[in-house]
Amino acid sequence: MTKAIYAFSGDPITYGHIDIIRRAAKVFSYVVVGIGENPDKKYTFSLAERKEMARLALLGIENVEVVAFDGLLIDYAFEQGIDVVVKGVRNTEDFNYENILHQVGQSQVRGIDTHILFADPKLGHVSSSAVKAIYKHHGDIHEYVTLNVKQALEWRLSKQVLLGVTGVIGSGKSEICRMASQIDWIHHIDLDQIGHEVLESTELPLYYILRKKIVKLFGNKVVEGDIGDSETCKIDRHRLGEIVFQDKDKLRWLNNLLHQPILVRLRKKLDGLEGVILLESAILAEMELGYLCNNHFVLVKTTKEQQRTNLYGRSLSQEQLRRRIDSQFSQVEKSRAMTKAILRDHAGQIDVIENAPFKTEDEIRRYFEGYKQFMRIRCS
Repeated sequence: MTKAIYAFSGDPITYGHIDIIRRAAKVFSYVVVGIGENPDKKYTFSLAERKEMARLALLGIENVEVVAFDGLLIDYAFEQGIDVVVKGVRNTEDFNYENILHQVGQSQVRGIDTHILFADPKLGHVSSSAVKAIYKHHGDIHEYVTLNVKQALEWRLSKQVLLGVTGVIGSGKSEICRMASQIDWIHHIDLDQIGHEVLESTELPLYYILRKKIVKLFGNKVVEGDIGDSETCKIDRHRLGEIVFQDKDKLRWLNNLLHQPILVRLRKKLDGLEGVILLESAILAEMELGYLCNNHFVLVKTTKEQQRTNLYGRSLSQEQLRRRIDSQFSQVEKSRAMTKAILRDHAGQIDVIENAPFKTEDEIRRYFEGYKQFMRIRCS
């Protein structure tokens, strides 16, 4: 059996590291992932935290063990009976540096070889420092790190815990979020409302360009004002809804168009907030947006009777309501999609609020006060 070690600081572990480890695990019988400690370096996370993040990120790779070590890597490998040191190389600079380290290691302990694995070109730009730099501006890092790492960074750098709140139309999720946001340290951001702002805002060129694309796709009847005038051009959401809620493909096109602008505005709204942040959206599951809240969901459930009661009085006909209900996943489908995401990503959970009849403000307060305390302890 050939044992190998892949060592790095893991502050934090990224998909670049994980790719090298996965490939090493296919080559060697057993791979030790060594999380090192350099006394001259200032880390964002403690050694124990970095080790645990790596352990969770590597779940599912059977022949891998995560350890913490200090001192010379070559000494640790020698004492543990490890034959090979695995190195990931992104460019010629990395290669030359690792070549020098190999020669230095040979001068200390002979007989331990170096195995070079070249980085996947799609991940060559990913590094721990780049991830932290992007996140400081609330940039999107879910393609760079696993969700457990993303959550750890959100807490350590911003003191934020993100919780997705979703449910079918008329389930009462907006009212629950409104009541919960009255609690200190809990904030509410409605992603659907951000979408409305994007459609109606006239303040930035991006949104005018977006509205022109929407008019091109759905016709002039969805626009208010002069399409040639960025100051007056707005989207009539009622007319647009009449079109997209009759055609799931058109609804999907619209959601895809709005996706990136909504994320940009979300980043601005997250800036400066501390505490539990409720991200409310009816289509978290449908649009696979669980990564925004690290697959931590509150699913607000209600009965058909209560749903009809909650929808009564909205300025929509029965046919319009039916189309909107049909355009979304059912409660069962939402739950199934969220569970699938949690199992795939090895991260997250689903909490269910049975909202039939409506929960009282005291009940909501007790629930979210408990969640707030739980997450404070868990993330600290």
